[in-house]
Amino acid sequence: MTIGINTLGLYRPGGSPLHRAAPAVKLLGLLALGVASVWLQQRWWTVLIAFAAVTCGYLVAGLGPGVLARQLRPMWWLLAFTAVMNWWLGDWQRAVAVVGMIATLVAAAALVTLTTPTTALIDVVVRAAGPLRRFGVDAERLGLTLLLGIRCVPVIAGLAREVREAQIARGAVRDLRAFAVPLLVRALRDADAMGEALVARGFDD
Repeated sequence: MTIGINTLGLYRPGGSPLHRAAPAVKLLGLLALGVASVWLQQRWWTVLIAFAAVTCGYLVAGLGPGVLARQLRPMWWLLAFTAVMNWWLGDWQRAVAVVGMIATLVAAAALVTLTTPTTALIDVVVRAAGPLRRFGVDAERLGLTLLLGIRCVPVIAGLAREVREAQIARGAVRDLRAFAVPLLVRALRDADAMGEALVARGFDD
C-alpha cells in the first residue's frame, strides 16, 4: 500500500520561518497548545481563534489551506459524529468547541511534522529523555516508540480511506459497523505484522 504525501503530515522541505524554527520550540508550542486546549474549548469563539492561528501557520509555511484540508479529511467522519453527539447532548456552541479543538490540535500536530524532519523530532525526544536514564528509562526505545506512532498515523489514515472506498462500492455508505469493523481488523493485522518485525530485530523486551 502506498501512502501519498498528501495523506497526513509528512515532512515537506522549505525555507519558511516555521521550517527554520528549532524542533524543540515547535514541540513545546504543540505541548502548550494541548495544555491550553482545556481552557480554550470552554468558549467556542476562542477555539475558532486558535484554529485561525494554526491556519495562518500553514500560510506562513507556504503550505496553503488545501494542505490543511487534506490533514483533516481522513477524520471527517469522526469529526461529524462528534459534532452530532455534542449538539444532541448539549448545544451547537459545545459542538463547535469540541470539534474545533480536535481539528485545531490535529492540524497543529500535522503542521509540526510537515515543517520538521521526523528524525529531528525524535532527536529532541531522545535528548530530553536522556536524564531519565538513571531511572531506567531507555531514551532510544522511547524515541523508537514515538517514531512508530508518527509513522502509524498516515498508515491508519490510508487504511480508513481504503475501507471507506470499499464501503461505498458495496453501497453501505451509512453503515458505521461496516466501516469500523474492517478498519479495526486491518489495523490489528498491521500492528501484529509490525510487532513481529520488531521482535525479529531484537525489540521483544
